[in-house]
Amino acid sequence: MPELLRRDVRLLGDLLGQVLREYGGPDLLADVEKLRRAVIAARTGVGESEAVVELISQWPLERAEDVARAFTVYFHLANLAEEHHRVRVLRSRDSGSGRAGDSLESSVEEVRRLHGDDHLAELIAGLTLHPVLTAHPTEARRRAVVTAISRVGEQLDRFDDPRGGAAERADARRRMLEEIDILWRTAHLRSSAVDPLDEVRTAMAVFDETLFRVVPALYRSLDHLLVGEQSGDRPPKAPAFMRLGSWVGGDRDGNPTVTSSVTKEALATQAAHVLIALERTANRIGRTLTAQQSTTPASAELAKALDEAVPDHRALIEELTLRAPGEPHRVYVLYAAARIRARRLRQPGGYRRPHELVADLRLVQESLAQAGAKRLAYGELQHLIWQVETFGFHLAELEVRQHSGVHATALREARAGGELSPMTAEVLETIRAIAWLQDEYGVDACRRYVISFTRTAEDIAAVYELAELATAGSPPVLDVVPLFETQDDLNNSVSVLDEALQSPSVRARLAANGRRLEVMLGYSDSAKDVGPVSATLALYDAQAALAQWARRNDVVLTLFHGRGGAVGRGGGPANRAVLSQAPGSIDGRFKVTEQGEVIFARYGHPVIAQRHLDQVAGAVLFASTPAVEERGVEVAARHRGTFDRVSDAARVAYRSLVETEGFAEFFAAVSPLPEIGSLRIGSRPARRSSGGGLADLRAIPWVFAWSQTRATLPGWFGLGSGLAAVGDLDMLRAAYEEWPLFTAMLDNVEMSLAKADRDIAQRHLALGGRPDLADAILTEFDLTTSWLLRVLRQDRLLESHRVLGRAVELRNPYVDALSHLQLRALQRLRAGVSDDHERERTQRLLLLTINGVAAGLQNTG
Repeated sequence: MPELLRRDVRLLGDLLGQVLREYGGPDLLADVEKLRRAVIAARTGVGESEAVVELISQWPLERAEDVARAFTVYFHLANLAEEHHRVRVLRSRDSGSGRAGDSLESSVEEVRRLHGDDHLAELIAGLTLHPVLTAHPTEARRRAVVTAISRVGEQLDRFDDPRGGAAERADARRRMLEEIDILWRTAHLRSSAVDPLDEVRTAMAVFDETLFRVVPALYRSLDHLLVGEQSGDRPPKAPAFMRLGSWVGGDRDGNPTVTSSVTKEALATQAAHVLIALERTANRIGRTLTAQQSTTPASAELAKALDEAVPDHRALIEELTLRAPGEPHRVYVLYAAARIRARRLRQPGGYRRPHELVADLRLVQESLAQAGAKRLAYGELQHLIWQVETFGFHLAELEVRQHSGVHATALREARAGGELSPMTAEVLETIRAIAWLQDEYGVDACRRYVISFTRTAEDIAAVYELAELATAGSPPVLDVVPLFETQDDLNNSVSVLDEALQSPSVRARLAANGRRLEVMLGYSDSAKDVGPVSATLALYDAQAALAQWARRNDVVLTLFHGRGGAVGRGGGPANRAVLSQAPGSIDGRFKVTEQGEVIFARYGHPVIAQRHLDQVAGAVLFASTPAVEERGVEVAARHRGTFDRVSDAARVAYRSLVETEGFAEFFAAVSPLPEIGSLRIGSRPARRSSGGGLADLRAIPWVFAWSQTRATLPGWFGLGSGLAAVGDLDMLRAAYEEWPLFTAMLDNVEMSLAKADRDIAQRHLALGGRPDLADAILTEFDLTTSWLLRVLRQDRLLESHRVLGRAVELRNPYVDALSHLQLRALQRLRAGVSDDHERERTQRLLLLTINGVAAGLQNTG
């Protein structure tokens, strides 16, 4: 572990120890230490797991709960220390002379080298990065806990600041102790259900604290790469290439709490946040633009605009002129800020649409440039223009999602003309809400409508027909986005789109929007359907086929990647994922979901957020070059036969497991799946319907529950059988070393296995009373681990990732402690507890350990 990180972990751990002593006396800390030493001994082979089980069994439930909470808080603090160190490393790299290999800078230089400046400019002009925030329930921490951790981080920053003296460091340490005490005393479990508007407010924290500031910094860094020191002294070459989307408050697939009124209120909340941010920024810039008319004369166009503003805004212009006499640029920007405020408060004189604000800001910019004040024109004022272009007055485009089956039912009822069911009435009211939102905030605020489980062209046409019926022939502008999720649906996606092109509604929309179409690919459900190996190949094939289809039909296609945080849901490093896509499928455009704990991990800190977006933008740029696409076609052709054989055997192994009679009941018994809903980590139910089988179980609880067992099955099952079926190490190693798709898959499986623990998984599996299923899982686990290590030429997992491997290795014993506590609770609950009080306390212990294991493993959903 790097020395500075070790110091931070030790400091935070010591402070937590002090809090535990003060709260529960020396005995509580002693019990925590006993368990810590026991799990480390068991992990290193010095001790036995049975000693851990014996120690835990001796504690009353109250003590077990306190110990579980202690380890959970420790993980929150360790995660904070790792984030703090990552920021430290990124800042250190930024101040050095070298550059990261996976960055926007390296991609710009490589594209220049391979294809020249003209092609680079063409690629950048078409570059689009479109993250979509979702409320998918994988963030187990309460917002109060996240905020408390953030306050500890602020004091750690103070403590680590070399500019601070001894007194400031001492005060920072005191404040850290206070905040850790608060974190310890804060309830880690939610006492009430989360509603969709709670989720909207949580998502807004990422915008307020990070994204609004990071986006112009990202654009500025690209502009500096393109024009060097001239950036800020000339019109920028970097476009506003990012757009933000959101499903929070718009995704109603299987979630009855998301209604048309919720969708309206969600967008109103977004608008309030972005308008406040724009108003503050415009006021800040306006106050600094103190350039006098004598040194920086206003252009004739600006002077005319000021004169024309007087009749409608006389009092405001007179007040501003009095405050800033002879400072026309300052007056006009402050005037713009006042109009943003009027828009926010719904008062007369406010801007109607963001393009009006951009026009006013460009008027000031052009006037400053004409007066020779180019740095004033293209500095902070340009940042504000970029922010308006990126976020508009709605912050993020709110996307609506609903299941194709719901639409089919609604259309039948609406055509029949009789009394409508509540669900159908809500579908039609949602479409009317979209029309209202477009009128209020502009078409771009809410125009994408995603159809879950799209299986036919009729599923696409149904939304357009429902829109006509809901609005009496005056429908809102809709871009219907088919979502293909299972392997069969992915395989049939091209034929569905071929048929959809015959629909008059689809043809009319393509003619109106420049023949632009989005298609969404579901990583989570495809992996749950056929396993992680076959899903990887099916998604790749779908990407390639859809890209070819788009070229044949002159369609500008954007593939929307519905990826989760965990490997079993398409997770892993985003930049590597971009480079492993099918050749020609990126084409400068990358749209992806950002879910649950991943949102705060990637966007919770400005430095990390900028690094993440920089990496992804660089990967999108590089993946779109002819050289990379040609190389991708070549290596795919060379190794496709190998991957096909791996996939076929892996799929057979996976399907034979999950199709075994009684598997769903076994899964519910060995994991905390039935109890996860009690965590109240999201507004959405765990199942789409009331059925009890695997088919209607959502992919998130499927992955989340398996991660709690430490088997992490959705991330690897079947790969061992697949690799063994090929059996040729040289062939497998060549595929790993040359084909990014195969590389990314094996690397992700390696991470998934590294976070697993065979002994703990075996104890969980024993709870199911099905030795045949337990043996099948453990045998495949051993086979996958063995073959993976051989292909990677390693003796242990993550051996070639020294820092990451050491971090996982150091954290695993502490996760083991929580897993053993969870097993105690789960075993007791599965055996049956007659006493209500004991059952309630045991369930509480279980939920605390779920929370703690999620914090320890980090990417669980």
